[in-house]
Formats: sequence, C-alpha cells, structure tokens
Amino acid sequence: MTRPDPALAALADAPAQSFLPADAPFDADQRTFLNGLLAGLAAAVRAQDTAAPARAGTALKILFGSQTGTAEALSKDLRKFAATQGFDATVGELDSVAPADLAAANHLLLVVATTGEGEPCDNARRFHAALMAPDAPALPATLNYSVLGLGDVSYPAFNEAAKQVDARMAELGATRVRAAALCDVAYEDEYAAWKAEIFATPAFSEAAGEAAAPSTLADEPEPTFTKARPFTATVLDIRRLSGAGAGKVVNHVEISLSGGGADLEYRAGDALGLWPVNDPAEVAAILAAAGFTGAEVVGLKAGPAKLRTALLSVFDLATVTPAARTAWAVGEAPAECHVIDLLRAGVAGLTPQVLVDGLRPLQSRLYSISSSPEAHPGEVHLTVGELRYDLHGTERRGCASNFLGGRVRPGSTVGVFVQRAAHFHPPEEGRPLIMIGPGTGIAPFRAFLEERAARGARGENWLFFGDRTEARDYLYRDQVEGWRDAGLLTRLSLAWSRDGAAKHYVQDLIRRDAAEFFAWLERGAAIYVCGDAARMAADVDRAIHEVVAGAGQMDEDAAAAYVDALIRDHRYRRDVY
Repeated sequence: MTRPDPALAALADAPAQSFLPADAPFDADQRTFLNGLLAGLAAAVRAQDTAAPARAGTALKILFGSQTGTAEALSKDLRKFAATQGFDATVGELDSVAPADLAAANHLLLVVATTGEGEPCDNARRFHAALMAPDAPALPATLNYSVLGLGDVSYPAFNEAAKQVDARMAELGATRVRAAALCDVAYEDEYAAWKAEIFATPAFSEAAGEAAAPSTLADEPEPTFTKARPFTATVLDIRRLSGAGAGKVVNHVEISLSGGGADLEYRAGDALGLWPVNDPAEVAAILAAAGFTGAEVVGLKAGPAKLRTALLSVFDLATVTPAARTAWAVGEAPAECHVIDLLRAGVAGLTPQVLVDGLRPLQSRLYSISSSPEAHPGEVHLTVGELRYDLHGTERRGCASNFLGGRVRPGSTVGVFVQRAAHFHPPEEGRPLIMIGPGTGIAPFRAFLEERAARGARGENWLFFGDRTEARDYLYRDQVEGWRDAGLLTRLSLAWSRDGAAKHYVQDLIRRDAAEFFAWLERGAAIYVCGDAARMAADVDRAIHEVVAGAGQMDEDAAAAYVDALIRDHRYRRDVY
C-alpha cells in the first residue's frame, strides 16, 4: 500500500482558509489542496518574519593614505578579512575625515604610507596637518585603533608619517590596541601578522558581531594577475630615447600583454609592476666578497635552493637593512653602504645561510605606464631611466632599470602585473588638462595624450616638460611636436636647465605664464603632476600656490584654500615617488 506524502497530509489538516478567488477554475479537491499549500507557505513566511535577527557585524572604520595604491589595496583586503572576523568595515581616504569625526567610532584601523622625505601621501595631507595641529581635538579612550605603516627602510625617514599618526592618536587620548606595524617594502608577512593580532585583541574580539562567509565578500573580485601571481609577458622592443653623450640613459620599452590565456588589461594612468632579475656580474661579486662558490644550499621560505640561484632572483643585493646589521653583527658600518661594501670589509662568522638571512627580499618595481590601450591594443609601454651613480668610488646600478636597459632582449619574458591608479586616470574628455612631467615624468602624459587623440577628446591640453638639454633629453620629441602641430596640444612649455647661463625648470614656466595658468584653472582645468616627490613636485606645488595667490589676487590663506579645493575636487592629482 502506498503511504501518503506527509507534506500533503499536513496541508489537508491545515485550517480552512480561502486563498483563492471564488471563481477560480478548480474543483473541490484541487481547491482544498491549493489552499493548504498556500497556508503552509504563509506560515513559513510569518515564522521567518518573527525569527530573531542575525547579529550584525560591528562597525569598523579603515582609513588609508596611499600614493602608489598599495595602502589602498591593503585596506580593501583588510575590509574583507574584517568581515570574516565579525566586523562591517568601511574604507576611505584619510582626507575624507577630520580628526573630530573619529570621536564617534569605537574601532579604527589606519594604513599609512610615507612618501618623499618622510611626508604623508597626497590623500592624507589634510588629515595629517589637522591631527598634528596644536588645537587638534581630544579623542575618547573608547576609540580603539592601530596603525599599519608602509615605507622603505633604505630611506632615512622610514615610515615617518605612520609613526607620527600613531603617536599623535595616543597623545590625543585614543587607545592603541596593538603597536604600529612599520613595514618595509616586503610587507606581506608583517601585514598578515598585524591584521591577525588586531582581531585577537580583547577590544576587537569581544566586540565582534556576526562573521560573514567569504563567499559573500565578492564585491571586489581579486584580479587574475597580481604581485604574487604575475603575468608572463614578452618583451617586444627596447630602444634608447636619450641622445648620445654624458647623462642619464632613458629607454623606451614595449611589452606584449597577450598570452595563451587571459590577457592583462590596464588603463592610462596605471602603473606596471615588474619583477627584475639581479645582474649575474653583481652576484659573482657578492660571492667573491663572501668567499662562497654559489653551489652551497641555503634554506628559503619556498624550500632549499642553491645560493647562486637565490642571489639571482630572490634577494635584494644592495640594501643594508637593520636585519642585515643584526645578522652580520656590523652595527658600526657606514650609514650609506651596500651589501657588497660590508662583505668586502669582512663579516666574521659568515656562512651562506647567515648571508641570506640578512638580505631583504627582491621587490618588484613600479613604472608609470606611457601608453594608452586605445592606441596600442595588447601592448604596454614604459619610459625607464637607467639608474647609475657613484658610491665609495665605484659605479652602482639600479637593478630593474638596468635589467630592462641592458640585460633583457626582445623575445625575453618578464613577470608583470598592473597596479591600478584609482586617482590618476585622465579626467573627463571635455575638461582642460594641465600636465607637468619633466624627465621620465612624461610617461603617463604620453599615455593621456595618446588616449585623448584616439578618442577625439575635445578638452584643451597643456604639457610642461623639461630636462637638462634639448638635444639629448627631449623624450618623444617627434610625437610631442606632432601633437602640437596637429592641435591636440594647445600649449607646450619646455624648460632646459643646462642649455643657457641661467637654469630654467618647469616651475619657472608656471610662474612665467601665471595669468594663463590661472585662467585655465578658472575654466575648470585639472592639474596632473608626475615625477620626483622631494624636489620637483614640491617646487611645482609652491609655484602653483604662488600663481593662484598672484593671478587670483588672494592672500596666502585664500590661495591655500583654493588649492585644497582643487585637491578635494580631484582636479589636482600627483603620481610622485
């Protein structure tokens, strides 16, 4: 005998209630069945409505100051991790808030990169100034915070901006729940430890709400290719841009972004990260100075490897870090020296393992992309100056720039990834655009102009470019003058610092054309600057303030407020390093 379906039996016993119109075309049995089914669904809905709500994630504010995009990317990763720990985080730039706004928060994480000579990043400058001001508001002890700093230990003011923010937050009364993590360029391990320890502190763990499953956090999917998973690209061409004679050598590098699977995509204004390989001659010099053959086996995080192989592709062979001074017991070594200098001076008790234990991991290098995908589909172009300088009587060479300039040939493969520049893409096509990029700082503006030309953008364009000499250092001369002659470049201002008795720089041209420069700003122009942060960008910033004050007939405070408004409206953007 067939047993009746329990669900149907339950529906048959349901209280008589008509969910169907009287004239519905069903017989008595069908009507009974459907009314029971609908009654069961209604009861389920009522039960769901009266169930206790899930405990929401606890509010968390994550604020970042980022110049190259790394701090911003880590902040977004931190938001996803926080969700799995029971926190509902929001992410924003430091300049999106004032210190007084933090008083209402209970949980705050700050990711603070340092740029230039120990300065805060562009999108953290206003917050930093307000926080450090003598009249900064007191912060409540209920504000639990910690700071992650991003810097480079090879610079004297290592993580200075992060140190200042961390100390000042505590001085104003906020509660530091974990000591600041002051990361070097190899930040991955320290960042992972910091974020895990933050959410294990009582201030965070005891306040955690409902954790979100990782599957619900896909609003910002992970890119296919990253720093840890680079795209294998093929070098198409390398040609010298700079002329003959003494001075910096600048190369134009073309790389294919098409492969057997997914291609790598980018936008004008983005940067390309590239993994270099050390110079075999430098590796040989290191081995000779240390007294090793290179065949010795050393233990690495990824497993055992031959010493020579590790020195070629795993470690930075220049930077002397605090870890190196500790591992090699060379605390009295000169402040400015490279690994080779210490080894040649002699390191007592050095073994192959002790050698690599003191070395910093080799890092990828970021280069402003100098092409538009609209003009060069499937390709990316770079403008790379070879770094060469003298230290202690011997020539030193930059790892990546000379890797691209001398050791890579067309047909070679390199590992690359795109570093998104969320705040350095070209403005809307109709907006006037002022571009200031001397030397290799012209790179992103070549990309901008290629894109505006390809799209037929109607916005006016003004390029400020310069270098030492016109004959040797006029990068992309034919292309730039072609844009001028065709009308794409409305104005072209050139400064050559060594071509006359008096030195002239791009900031001098800004001051010379102050009235026109300010008129462009009044018409809604956006200013983009690319290049050296410590000198050029600082000098250009001073010139812009002076021009606004003079041509705009403002006092110093009003001019500063005008420039601050340009920054807030994203009409003054910088890609500086």
